[in-house]
Formats: sequence, structure tokens, C-alpha cells
Amino acid sequence: MSAPIVHGGGITAAAVAFGGSPEDWLDLSTGINPCPVALPDIPARAWHRLPDRHLIDEARRAARDYYGSGEILPLPVPGTQSVIQLLPHLVEAGRLVGGTDNRIAVTDERVAVTDDRVAVTDNRVAVVSPTYGEYARAFTSAGFGVDAVDDIAVIGAGHRLAVVVNPNNPDGLIWPAETLIALHDRMKAAGGFLVVDEAFGDTDPALSLASRAPQLSNLIIFRSFGKFFGLAGLRLGFVIARSDILARLEDWLGPWAVSGPALSIAASLLRSDVSPIRGRIDERSAGLHAVLTGAGLQISGGTALFTLVADARAGDIYTHLCRHHILVRKFDYAPSWLRFGLAPDPAADRRLGEALQRFER
Repeated sequence: MSAPIVHGGGITAAAVAFGGSPEDWLDLSTGINPCPVALPDIPARAWHRLPDRHLIDEARRAARDYYGSGEILPLPVPGTQSVIQLLPHLVEAGRLVGGTDNRIAVTDERVAVTDDRVAVTDNRVAVVSPTYGEYARAFTSAGFGVDAVDDIAVIGAGHRLAVVVNPNNPDGLIWPAETLIALHDRMKAAGGFLVVDEAFGDTDPALSLASRAPQLSNLIIFRSFGKFFGLAGLRLGFVIARSDILARLEDWLGPWAVSGPALSIAASLLRSDVSPIRGRIDERSAGLHAVLTGAGLQISGGTALFTLVADARAGDIYTHLCRHHILVRKFDYAPSWLRFGLAPDPAADRRLGEALQRFER
């Protein structure tokens, strides 16, 4: 059994290790909007009845308008465990390709499909790294070879699928749209597919490929709902892809994969004016940057929803903040990194700043 992947969050475990109750801790370990939007009215039938087709269709229509793309499906936690675990099944045996049969025998685990023809290729996946760990684990568990690459230029014809998180977590690296489109075209020409995870794309919609998706047949986009709206507990997001891919995802997930209340909330909020949300996030991001730079820390990346700090004393800073009941994100693969999420208000900024000022340099 592989070791569990470390994520942000985990206030309960931190409180057990360092004391205090979880409610007293300041959680800066995630990239979630700390100022959740007010919940819209939820019809009683959304709680009482199974999520009927009209609720799904209503959420899809709202998402199409919001993301600017036609083919879209609401999914539970896209970009994380449940949907990522489906990706190997989408890729293997040519199942991403439409047609009348969709059953292709795999004899040597090196099969690719271009149009309706079978060609030989390596059964490998490229993941632009470092990034979310679930992608590599899901494909490795399914028997795929996974190459962690730091530049999309090295992704070649031998890769069956490529994964790019844009903007990336945890460093905030951004790949220009035209660069990703060129990668998509290379993957398509070799019978492969491109997955772009846009979990942090809401704060800068111009980065998204969603509006280009109808012209990019071998593209799959994941969008998060909870991060931007501050409603991570809904465990909701969307996937944008061509209709046959969405149909397979919907079939594998089965009926009622997303709850009625989640669909109702999404339909309402995606149609709302989100400019105040972006303004509040920008304000909170500026407050965090002021605290970090005021403490003499080096900002090395991030997005509007989190900031990455590089410091040789990162481990000691992490422990010091935990002793002050402030949780940030550390990384086993990059011991000099700390990721700081946004604080909910100026008082929390001051709390963080005071704790950092007490750190013995």
C-alpha cells in the first residue's frame, strides 16, 4: 500500500500534536477562499428528492455560461481522488475514442488510437511536476508508467496522456494558452490526450482554455467550484470535454453522483456577479503578501489564493507557527518550501505577522 498523499488541512491532527482546540487554530494550509460566499436559497425539494435531470441540466447551463464552454458536466471533486481515478480507465484500450464499438483488445499494453485506427505507442503518462500527487498515484496504480516532467517541451509521442495543472499548485506556475494548445495538438497527432487542471483558474479567467475547448477535441479540463467560492465542503466541480468523454464519465459515476443541494447552489452562484469575490480575494492576497514580506520571507510563487515561500528554515518556521496554533503547508519533496493560504481578515493577518516576528532567526 502506498503512503497517503499529504494535503493542506488537517487542523484536528495539528491540534492533537501541538495543543488547543481545532476552532482556535488559524488554518492557512489550503488554497481555499477563506471568506465563503453567502449560501443562496435552496429549494426544499433539493433536500427531499433525488437530484433529477433538470437539476443537473440547470447546473450545466449555468456552468456553460460561466466557463464559456459548451460540453460540461458537474462532477464530485474533479481534479481529486474520485475523478482522477477514472482517468486511467478513460485512457486504456482506446476508450476515449468514439465510434460504434469502443472495444479494442490490448495485448501488449502499448495501444493508441487515432481516428479509428490502432497504432503502437508507449503506455506512459506525463505529469508536469511538482503538483498534485493524485494523478501520478492513480496512473501508477493502474499499471501506467508515469514520467514527472518539469517542462512540457519534453512530453513526446510516447506519452498516452499529459497532465498540466494551470496555474500550478504549489508554485503558481502559469503556462500560456498557446503553449498548451500546441501541446494538445502534439498529443492529438500521436493519438494522446491532454488534461488541464484549472482548479485555481477562477481568479484569472483569461488563463482558461475552456472557451477554446470546442475546437480542442483531445482536451479534458477540470474546474474546481469550492476553492473560489469558499465552499470546499460541497465537494463539487466540473469537467469540460467532448460529449463522448463526458458520457462515459457520467455512466461510470452512476446516477446522483452530485447532490441536489450542491447542484442548486452551483446554478445560483455561477449566475451571480463574482467580481466582489475576486475583489475580496485580491484584498486578502495583498494582506498576506504584506505580512510575509514584512517578516523578511522570500515569496517564490503562488496564485491569488495562496503564496509559496522558499526559506532554508522552513521546517523550523512551520513548527514555530504550529506552536502558535497557525497551520501552513509544508512539503516533504521540497523541505525549503512553505505554502501560505489566505487569512480571513486583517486581524488574522496581524496574528500571523506577530507569530512570524517572534520566530528566532
